[in-house]
Amino acid sequence: MSATSRTLNAGEASRLVAPLVTLASEAGASVMRIVERGFDHRLKADRSPVTDADEAAESVLIEGLSKLMPGVPIVAEEAAARGIIPQSETLYVLVDPVDGTRELLEGRPEFTVNIGIISEGRPLFGVIYAPALGEMYFAHNGKAFKSSLQPGAEFDLDAISPIQVRSQPAQLTAAISRSHPDARSEAMLNTFPVAERLMLGSSLKFARLAEGHADIYVRLASIHEWDIAAGHAILECAGGSVRSPEGEALVYGKPGANYRINGFVARGAFSFLVAR
Repeated sequence: MSATSRTLNAGEASRLVAPLVTLASEAGASVMRIVERGFDHRLKADRSPVTDADEAAESVLIEGLSKLMPGVPIVAEEAAARGIIPQSETLYVLVDPVDGTRELLEGRPEFTVNIGIISEGRPLFGVIYAPALGEMYFAHNGKAFKSSLQPGAEFDLDAISPIQVRSQPAQLTAAISRSHPDARSEAMLNTFPVAERLMLGSSLKFARLAEGHADIYVRLASIHEWDIAAGHAILECAGGSVRSPEGEALVYGKPGANYRINGFVARGAFSFLVAR
């Protein structure tokens, strides 16, 4: 497979599912080993925290992905923070080794390992793994799945269950960022009939929408592609959508903007027409 491949064919994509899920599990195991022994954190140039767990998981993921998808560019959060930002081809991989580092530092189990594959500007495949919860989510071939998987365990086809967004409720449950609240997102959210707020860290907000525990997640502040690509793929395959605040399709692959996306609205089955 070359970096200039326009996409993965169905056979290649199917063969990658088990290895990628297992790779996320291995990265999660590396995080948990560091959590168990204790760790400190440092601040990056953007003042966001980074730990040994972030770097260990990223090393596991980059090594594994380089073997599974040789020649395909890998855009990884901690490497990008050091200035290693490859030019994205039509096909590339996004890696967030520990999404929710602040949750990790606070001792909450909501941090995740994220892998997203982008093809022609769209998320083709996604894996979200919450090692402290033993929860694995992934999307492939138009379907989304969840399984219980302990850190370091291999993919088990017999342990997976399909997931999908729930039918449109009269009142919505919103997934809210625990560590990154912002007034603009809250103002937009207030235009919808939200009865309950589910506060979470990391890409688990996408997972909760995908499995029918929440209905909307609004983020109007800028965010990196690696933060949302896996969740985007999983939510869409579960029957939801992730679009720009104006309702347009998100386009991935912007190295000149440091792989940033200027906000999004993720939703389950409900229509935007329910906004009041």
